[in-house]
This record gives sequence, C-alpha cells and structure tokens, in this order.
Amino acid sequence: MVERKPQRLNNHNYSNPKSYFVTINVISKELPLSIIFNEKVYLNCLGKIVKKCWKEIPEHFRICELGEYMIMPDHLHGIIKINSARGVGNRHACSDLAKIQNMKSRRYQILPLAIGSFKSAVSRSIHLAGYWEFKWQKSYYDRIIRMKELNRIRTYIRNNPLQKHEKE
Repeated sequence: MVERKPQRLNNHNYSNPKSYFVTINVISKELPLSIIFNEKVYLNCLGKIVKKCWKEIPEHFRICELGEYMIMPDHLHGIIKINSARGVGNRHACSDLAKIQNMKSRRYQILPLAIGSFKSAVSRSIHLAGYWEFKWQKSYYDRIIRMKELNRIRTYIRNNPLQKHEKE
C-alpha cells in the first residue's frame, strides 16, 4: 500500500489567527461544479450548492472570515482567515476555542473542522439533490499566506478561469 504524504504542517496549530489559501478538489469530474465560457465561470446547480455552503462557513465558525474564492469545474480555491478568539460562535462544536487550541489533534483545530464541515454539508446537499456519484477528494491543500503573497494569491484566484481556458 502506498503511504500518503501528510498535507498539513507537523507543528502548526491550524486554530491560530492566520490566512490560508485552500484548494479542495472533486473526484467525480463527470459532475462539474461550473463551466467556463468566454473566460467567465458559470455555476450550475452543484456549484450553487458549493457557493451557498462556502459562504455559510462564517456562520458556523465565527472566527473565520472568507476572502477571495473561485468555484472551478473540478475544484474550489479560496482564502480563509482565522481571526482572534473573540467572536467565537456557539453554533458549532468548536465554540470552546481555548480547549481546541490546546488540542494536538488536527480534527479539533479550526481550519480542518471548517473544511471538513463544509465538505460534509456540500456532499449531503448534493446527494439529497440526487447526485449520488459526487465525491470530494480526500483532504485538501492549504498554504499559510504571508502578507507579501496575499495580493498575488488573490490575483491567481481571480484569473484561474483564464488559466483553465488557456490550457484547453
């Protein structure tokens, strides 16, 4: 069996206030989330579900703030900023931030919880709509954003449909 390379940084606490550039991929490419036409992205019904669930992340994780994002046919790029401990909501199991920040396990840290909840909500909604074949790839990619990179990453996200179009 092939051993998977860990996606997360070993000693990083993903509950600390930072901004993250995340990419979440779809396995089922036969069920695109959007189409690109004339270098613009048009969401289909699945993409609209993804957009709705993505925008709801701050409602469930009040210390999360969303930045630029783009829903491509087979993946999503987005920026999630984790703010300080103030303003933590109580709608989710992660409301006791002090307890979570002391946890070593990734499953109790804010970013993995937020992404896992998002992926579950999207999958549940899409399956209820009758698209049982829909699946996310396991895990996701993240990059801790340094301040000097923020504008470059925002530009990359905005221009992602152009890059996809140029590859075809």
